[in-house]
Amino acid sequence: MQKSADPPQQPVRRLRRRLFGIAVGAGAALAFGTGLAGAQEAAVLEDLTSAIDTAWLLIAAVLVLFMQAGFALVESGFIRSKNVVNILMKNVLDVSLGSIAYWAVGFGLAYGVSGSASALFGNGHFFLTGDFTDYPTWFFQFAFAATAATIVSGAMAERTKFAAYLIYTVVITAVIYPIVSHWVWDGSGWLTAFTDNPIGDYGMLDFAGSTVVHSVGGWAALVGAIMVGARRGKYGPDGQVNPILGHSMPLGMLGVLVLWIGWYGFNAGSTLGLSGGLAAVAARVAVTTTLAAGAGASAAMLISWLRYGKSDLGLTLNGVLGGLVGITAGTATVAPWAAVVIGIVAGTIIVFGVELLDNLRIDDPVGAVPVHLMNGIWGTLAVGLFSEKAYLTDAFGIADPTSYGLLLGGGPNMLFTQLIGVAAVAAWTIGTSLILFAIIRVTIGLRVSAEEETIGLDVGEHGAEAYPEFTGGRDPFAETTGVAAGMRSSGGAAGR
Repeated sequence: MQKSADPPQQPVRRLRRRLFGIAVGAGAALAFGTGLAGAQEAAVLEDLTSAIDTAWLLIAAVLVLFMQAGFALVESGFIRSKNVVNILMKNVLDVSLGSIAYWAVGFGLAYGVSGSASALFGNGHFFLTGDFTDYPTWFFQFAFAATAATIVSGAMAERTKFAAYLIYTVVITAVIYPIVSHWVWDGSGWLTAFTDNPIGDYGMLDFAGSTVVHSVGGWAALVGAIMVGARRGKYGPDGQVNPILGHSMPLGMLGVLVLWIGWYGFNAGSTLGLSGGLAAVAARVAVTTTLAAGAGASAAMLISWLRYGKSDLGLTLNGVLGGLVGITAGTATVAPWAAVVIGIVAGTIIVFGVELLDNLRIDDPVGAVPVHLMNGIWGTLAVGLFSEKAYLTDAFGIADPTSYGLLLGGGPNMLFTQLIGVAAVAAWTIGTSLILFAIIRVTIGLRVSAEEETIGLDVGEHGAEAYPEFTGGRDPFAETTGVAAGMRSSGGAAGR
C-alpha cells in the first residue's frame, strides 16, 4: 500500500517548528555568549584590580626603601665629618645584609605559616621556600624591617665597632623585629587586631608601625647607646653637657625632607592596596601624615626658641620626624585636627626628650631615642585617645565599634590594650637587646679604641675619608703610626 501524501498544512507546520528551533537556538547562543563575555569582563576587571593593588604596594615599598637615603643624610649630617664614611657604610649594609637576613629567617618568623601558626612567631617560608608566591608582600615588609635596624646605628654613631654593628643589624632584622611584627600584624599573633578573638576589644592597633617599627628600633637604640657609652668629651666631670655639633646641617635638612616624602609610602602604603575603598583611606592618611609632621616641626621650633632664646634647626628637623613617628600608629583612625594635636605633643617630646637623655648622660648623636622611641610610644597611645568610630571601620573593618578614642567618649579599653602592647614590645626588645649587646661586648667588643675614636672611624675602620680635600687628605705616607697607618693598606680611594 502506497503511503498517502501529506496534507497541504503539514509543510507549514514543519517550517514553523524549524523556525522556532532556530530562534530558541539563537537565543540560547546569544545568552551563552553574553554570559561568557560577562565572565571574561569580570575576570579582566579582577585582574586589573589586583594589578593596581600590587603596583601600589610596590611603589609604597620603594618609597619606604628610599627612606634609607634619608636616614643616611640625616645621620651623616648630624655627626662629625671624620665618621661619615662609617655611618654611610652602616646605612647601605642595613639594606644589603637586611635583605639576606629577612629572606632567610625574618619573614618566616614574622609571617610564615606551616601547619598551625603560633601566637608568638611564624614557622614557615624560610628562604621563601615551599609554595610561597606573595613577593609584593615580602618586598614591602622587608623595607619596614630595614628601617627598624637603621634607627639603631644613629644612636650608637661615632664610637661603635663596625664588626659589632654587622652582628646587631643582622639579629635585629632577622629575629627581634620580625617577632614583634608577627605579634601585631600577622593574623595569628597574640596582639593582632586581625583575628576573630583579639585581646581587649579589638587587639593592639598600630596601623603603620609607631611601635612595631619605631619603638622596636628606639628601644634597641637606647640599650645600645647606654651599653656603648657616651662619646669622649660629651659629658664633663662636673655634670656639664658639651655640644658636639654635626658637620652639615644642609645634609640633615635634605635627609629629613627625603624621609618626609618616603613616609607617605610608610603610612599611606600600609593600606596594602587601593581597591575596596582603601584609596580614600590612603588619601586621608596622607593628610594626617602631613599635618602631624608640620605640627611637630612648628612645636619643636617654638619651644626651643622660648626655652633657649634661639630657634634650633636640629630640634626643628627632629620635630618633623617626631611628628611623623607620632602619627604613624593612628594615621588612618584619627581626624586631621587630632593629627595636629599629636604633632604638637611630638614636637614637645623632642625638645624635652633630648634634655632628659643629657640629664641621664645618655649620648644619642642624632636624637634617635626621642624621635623613634618616645614618639613611638606616644603615637601608639594616641590611638587610644583620638581614634574615631567611623575611621576604625574604614581602616580595620571593625563594624560599629563600641570602643574608640577615650577623649572622644569611647572609654578606656582601647587605651589599656595599647598600653599592654607597648609594655610587651618594650619587654621583648629590651631583653633581647641586652642579651645581644652583652654578648657582643664580651666577645669582639662594642666600642672602638680611644685613639680610633679621636682620629675618626672613617680612617680607623675603613681607611677612607668622606672629605679628604678638606682635611689635608691625611696622607697615609706622612702618617705611619697608630690608627692612621691603616689607610696605607686600604683598598679605598683614600688609601691609593
